Amino acid sequence: MDWLTDNKIPLGKWAASGFDWLQDVGQPFFDGLALVMEAMISVILAILQDPPNTGWIRDVGRNEEVYLYNPDFHPLIIIAGFIALTWALHRSWKLCLFIGLGFLFILNQDYWEETTESLTLVLSACVVCMAIGVPIGIAAAHRPRLYAWMRPVLDLMQTLPTFVYLIPAIVFFGIGMVPGLIATVIFVLPAPIRLTHLGISSTPKSLTEAAQAFGATNSQTLWKVELPYALPQIMAGLNQTIMLSLSMVVIAALVGADGLGVPVVRALNQVNTALGFESGFIIVVVAIMLDRMLRMERK
Repeated sequence: MDWLTDNKIPLGKWAASGFDWLQDVGQPFFDGLALVMEAMISVILAILQDPPNTGWIRDVGRNEEVYLYNPDFHPLIIIAGFIALTWALHRSWKLCLFIGLGFLFILNQDYWEETTESLTLVLSACVVCMAIGVPIGIAAAHRPRLYAWMRPVLDLMQTLPTFVYLIPAIVFFGIGMVPGLIATVIFVLPAPIRLTHLGISSTPKSLTEAAQAFGATNSQTLWKVELPYALPQIMAGLNQTIMLSLSMVVIAALVGADGLGVPVVRALNQVNTALGFESGFIIVVVAIMLDRMLRMERK
């Protein structure tokens, strides 16, 4: 079989040449994309971590310095916000209690900063993936031939080892949160596309035909019939986006992304069982909380 291996198809060289060409031609685009991603990450991280208006001011009447805003209470404000969102979505005091206890447990274990960094990566990935995935899923549902062409590409994106995504991410974006976010988006994007396509394409024809019989246009049928019917599937796509993003937390830490993956990698390097179990269990708690918060079932 030497004759076969001697005539090896240079797949790796072709890929490397393609990446080199993209780096030369598309570097301004990648730099601009990195700036946008960094801005989004900074905004979300500032909301979750940096309390506004912190600093000492002098109380003239008491002649002493007091905090305009106590940063120690900022995590509690963020927790209250998540509890309020949970109540708005589910109207369940039991689930709200579970969310509150979960976040208090994270505070107790002193993983608040790492958790907010991971949440920043997850939320950023959700914004990008849903903004891209939902429109593509809708277009694919209305154009079966387009989805037939997209299916092998989506299979490749989901089955290619996730470590492979880190190589071009580092080449194009360097080290930090941005390459971790880009690798996460590439790995996660097929989930919202597939589930949006499933939800739109599974809308009963009787509903769409009834809407068209009453004079609804294609856009009205989409907004008034198809999207409301597909909403549970779209929310399932959001749920899967969050879960898959959390699964990339540790891998993203290998390219310099902050978050809960950092202590996991440190525990692996040090063979530290206690640290590894603590950080790993925090990831599980965050995943369960986000899953319960955003799970939506068709009534």
